[in-house]
Amino acid sequence: MRDPGREAGGGHGPGGPEKPGGPSAVVLRRLEAHDDRSGFSCGQPDLDRYFHRFAGQHARRRVSRVCVAVLGREIIGYSVSAPGQVEATELPAQVARRLPKYPLPVLRLARLAVALAHQGHGIGRLLLRNVLREAVALRDRHGCVGVVVDAKSEAVGYYAAFGFRRVEVVAGQIQGETGATIQLFLPIKTIERALGPGAGGCASPLKAT
Repeated sequence: MRDPGREAGGGHGPGGPEKPGGPSAVVLRRLEAHDDRSGFSCGQPDLDRYFHRFAGQHARRRVSRVCVAVLGREIIGYSVSAPGQVEATELPAQVARRLPKYPLPVLRLARLAVALAHQGHGIGRLLLRNVLREAVALRDRHGCVGVVVDAKSEAVGYYAAFGFRRVEVVAGQIQGETGATIQLFLPIKTIERALGPGAGGCASPLKAT
């Protein structure tokens, strides 16, 4: 797996190849009630609509974890994740054969988007890396066999560059989305090797590095 903190990639929301500047001044934290979401635009109507209409209530009700990338006072990206489960038979064979045959805990990355003006500066990789750290922390607390991404078709290549593989996970349409998504999976062992020592999510502010 490529380290999402260093490698370039392209796709929807996360943006394309990195440009000079990088995310060194960006802070990751939970979405807060006072945050202004109205001006956020990533160029994908479904992702913008979700952030404007549903992200606040989902964060407030703890339906999912909504993390935001903040530059100054501006929200320039966000990710949405929540625990879920998959059947071993839905996972790649080399992963499934080492796991029990009952529903297995995963962390689900439902959405990841970066504002148009900030795409190509590594913000998407920063958000993705943070979600992978959340998965390792979840494994240590309650168990987690990997991360499942609900990706738009045009984003599959972006996640594949980090080692995600397509799986046939049975799932309904995501709230706020008008089209079907494709499920991709990355095993926790692969994540752990890529991240190295240390894990954690955005429960407290995290300075981008």
